[in-house]
Amino acid sequence: MGKISQGILGGLSGKVGNVIGGSWKGIDYIRIKPSSVANPRTEGQVNQRNKFTVTLEYLQPNKEFLKVGYKSFATKKTEFNAAMSYVLNNAVGGTAPNFTVDYSNALLSRGSLSGALNATTDLATAGQVSFAWDDNSTEGNANTTDKAMVLVYNPSKKESMYILDGAIRTAGSQIVNIPGTYAGDTVELFIAFVSADGTQVSNSLYLGSGTAA
Repeated sequence: MGKISQGILGGLSGKVGNVIGGSWKGIDYIRIKPSSVANPRTEGQVNQRNKFTVTLEYLQPNKEFLKVGYKSFATKKTEFNAAMSYVLNNAVGGTAPNFTVDYSNALLSRGSLSGALNATTDLATAGQVSFAWDDNSTEGNANTTDKAMVLVYNPSKKESMYILDGAIRTAGSQIVNIPGTYAGDTVELFIAFVSADGTQVSNSLYLGSGTAA
């Protein structure tokens, strides 16, 4: 049985008929319970589920990265949900049912802080990935104390190795250690920057893929 706590226009908790009410993060909401669907597996529904699945597989290993990268978008939603919405709408393509994530558009961080300049990667050394960039701390709104956020995503293992509090912008390089089990795997590489106080981030930059040594 549902309960209306503050009169007819107040918050609804529970179910009244086909109306369901509740509260999430202090926000009252109501929704209508859908009627039974004769065919719950229409082509459109299946396609949407497939898109959702490939997005979830991509973002799930990067949840901690997203907590920093999407912090500014976590208004009435979690950072993860904000990232899900962005990637689904901007970075999922391909032909049904084989949808894929376009990593160049699948931002793991979104913000107005100046990003990495001339960033490169090196996978020649076993067990590590080296990131490098040019010092652009005097340009735009960049600061010398901005810290690198670097990430190595392994799609085949659905795992990521990352650093959220890396070298400062003027240092120009950062190494990420990766497991020996990654050897021979294709990995996807990303970099972003976060301000020293954590209030600003840059858009993440996709640096391409490589084979782990």
